Amino acid sequence: MTSALTRLADWSARTPKRLWLISFALFLTLTGSWAAASPLGSSPDEHAHFIRAAAVARGQIGGPEVMVPHTVAGIEGHFAETGVQLPEWYRNLPTVHECYSWREAQPASCAPSLGNSEKTAQATTAAGRYHPGYYLVTGWPSLLADGPKGLYLMRLMSALLCSALLASAVVTAAEWRRRGPVMLGVFAAATPMTLYMSGMVNPSGGEIAAGILVWTALLSVVLSPDPVLLNRRLARLGIGGLVLINIRPLGLIWFGGAVVFSLLLTQRRGLLGQVLRRKALWLWTVLLGLATAGALLWAARHPDNSKIDIPDSLTTGVAAKRTLGNTEVYIKQMLGFFGWLDTPAPALMYLVWTAVLATVVVLALVYGRAREVVAVLGMLVAVVMVPVAAQASQAERIGMVWQGRYLLPFAVGLPLMALAVCATRAPEYGLPWRRLVGLSVVGLALANLSAFYWTLRRFAVGTKGSWVATSAHWAPPGGWALWTCVYAVAAVVVVLPALLPDRRDTARLPDLDAPRAGRRRPVPEPA
Repeated sequence: MTSALTRLADWSARTPKRLWLISFALFLTLTGSWAAASPLGSSPDEHAHFIRAAAVARGQIGGPEVMVPHTVAGIEGHFAETGVQLPEWYRNLPTVHECYSWREAQPASCAPSLGNSEKTAQATTAAGRYHPGYYLVTGWPSLLADGPKGLYLMRLMSALLCSALLASAVVTAAEWRRRGPVMLGVFAAATPMTLYMSGMVNPSGGEIAAGILVWTALLSVVLSPDPVLLNRRLARLGIGGLVLINIRPLGLIWFGGAVVFSLLLTQRRGLLGQVLRRKALWLWTVLLGLATAGALLWAARHPDNSKIDIPDSLTTGVAAKRTLGNTEVYIKQMLGFFGWLDTPAPALMYLVWTAVLATVVVLALVYGRAREVVAVLGMLVAVVMVPVAAQASQAERIGMVWQGRYLLPFAVGLPLMALAVCATRAPEYGLPWRRLVGLSVVGLALANLSAFYWTLRRFAVGTKGSWVATSAHWAPPGGWALWTCVYAVAAVVVVLPALLPDRRDTARLPDLDAPRAGRRRPVPEPA
């Protein structure tokens, strides 16, 4: 059985193009399954992104500001939204999920119909000030189909974008000589929350997938240098960076953080000079600079004018303390917390994913050298402290609004960095790496499937319903059994490339600490 799976993995990775196409198809199956098997509007703020995408597709890049009363995290206020002109049924999207969201025992069958009125009316969206790039990609299918069909097609466009980015990360990882551990890093970074958000109309999905590609490309440039592949890796880094920066202003911070930590790992003599001499680097630097300027200009011209009644008791210190106390919650949200953050994954998923992450981080700390250990520890600190700093600095203005997925485009660097260090530093013999990688990806695949089925069951029969949703109150198009089987196959097959043996067609890289030509190592004096 194992040899058959290894042969299948070897066939899929015979050429980079084949590996990309197969990985793209499998990631699209996973993200598309989430898109099909989740009720419309059942993910955080999806109604606002649906409306924004449909409006941008119709040429409505902006619109009049409309103050809408809302209560967020128990705090009341008037939120600045953007008014757009759309078919009247879009106005029903903000409330379609309310009968079952935050009521875990209630299946999604209670959701009302969206209606089919094509009369033009004003709808409002809280995403109106966001950069239009992502919405241009996802919104155009709304011009081809009305009602739920159009909304599902918009989700499909998001899944296509994110799957292309994730497949590019897999191909980049497969270029390493010790490719198994690095590909494990990609699959560990692609948490169930990553796949879930990729299948929704929400810019978080694109941010996270782009973050995985950025980290994979950067680590490949600095830890597995190859002059032949350098331009290709720079192109992937540039594409991932453009997506990350053009979605939300936070993307610029996440991109900068990935660059800083990757440079901290750079120890090979002359590497930066070789990279800086490439014309491709400067071309992508110019494009990224223009994208950064455009994103900052857009953000400056579209400020958030919401007026929120923040209580006097919510000070910076109080917000920092609460945020630090919520660290475990944010970590679970990065792994998988579905619906409107009302549907946690089963305990099995958290245990398996956390065990894999803890194992690879410990191994990186054991095998890494001083700067690499500092980088890994720095990432651990950043994952905990960045939310504290971000929320504490804004709490007196917008309240306690942080969610784990906001950090995920940056936090994906932790497993990728840890396993890149292991692939570079750990001895090939002594620790059964292939067995460790194999057991890890099998565990991740099963944990991934458990998260999908658990969430689908919650929408079909509620959390108090039967474990097997044979008499589902709500069912996705095609039925719950179809999507569970499809997801199970894709979840297993997509991780098979991690079982590949080390590449033998790449010359062994010299030891970073080897003496230069003509220079001898100093001989220690006798004691």
